[in-house]
Amino acid sequence: MFEIGEKIVYGSMGVCEVQDVAPMDFGGGGEKELYYVLRPLYQDGVIYAPVKGAVYMRPILSAQEVNRLIDGIPQMEAAVVEERSLTMLAAHYETILSTHDCRELLTLSMSLYEKKQRARQQKKKFGQIDTRFMKRTEELLFGEMAAALGIPVEQVPDYIVQRVGFPPEAASSQAGRL
Repeated sequence: MFEIGEKIVYGSMGVCEVQDVAPMDFGGGGEKELYYVLRPLYQDGVIYAPVKGAVYMRPILSAQEVNRLIDGIPQMEAAVVEERSLTMLAAHYETILSTHDCRELLTLSMSLYEKKQRARQQKKKFGQIDTRFMKRTEELLFGEMAAALGIPVEQVPDYIVQRVGFPPEAASSQAGRL
């Protein structure tokens, strides 16, 4: 069970802070069930999630785990997916997002950036589905990294570039890659 004040990944919502754990009766039958009261870190609102619910929840990575992940970037391979069926492409991306695994999200982000660069070089348009999933992947990944590192989300790409140690002339191109 998560503790009050703990930051967790809650489904596709991303990082939330546990504000309370309390018995509540949302069914109206008089039976109280234990709920987490969650506050999303990067969106407005409150979420009431059953402690025994089916939605994926896990603690966020620690700063040390985020730094280890970032340190492994030079060894990661970006695998661009060139699927002609937009339905299949979206399903592929959804499958990766549903893992809630930061390494998988980072690899997907790198792959989408590589695909965007190829499209730009070939003077083609970067697809809407690719754009949508790139944005969502970075929101989830950078949100968790920012929460773990205690920095604003917009500073995460620069933090990654500095940590990996790209030379200054390559830094601007690599920041966009992540």
